[in-house]
Amino acid sequence: MYELITKSPAETEAFGKKLGELLGPGSVVALFGEMGVGKTALTRGIAAGLGIPEGVSSPTFALVHQYDGRLPVYHFDMYRVETWDDLYSTGFFDYLDSGGVIIIEWSENIENAIPENAIRIHLKRGKSENERIISCEGVDL
Repeated sequence: MYELITKSPAETEAFGKKLGELLGPGSVVALFGEMGVGKTALTRGIAAGLGIPEGVSSPTFALVHQYDGRLPVYHFDMYRVETWDDLYSTGFFDYLDSGGVIIIEWSENIENAIPENAIRIHLKRGKSENERIISCEGVDL
């Protein structure tokens, strides 16, 4: 397990960019953490590391956004997913074999469906307003 503390959204994005540069086809990044803890900021950084310079936002209402960079990125928001039927309706399982990078916000809602080899990242609030504690499993940085 790898753990770091970031002091600002910009530092969280910078960490994401470093991670994004390491990802290959078929990578799955599962993000865990409460609302407002920086999952979308981290995703913006990962996307930047994959050659997507801007335009990344939370897909809360669309459930999935696609971005084209070095690899296609499929950014899921599973906040409203409560059942297996909900999950199937997102097309999630079809994307797993796409050869792109899948980034999942609210992974705690679909934990049993996340591939074993996924990178799991837990974000928590730190001591100050912008401080975040980020724990990573499944990747060496």
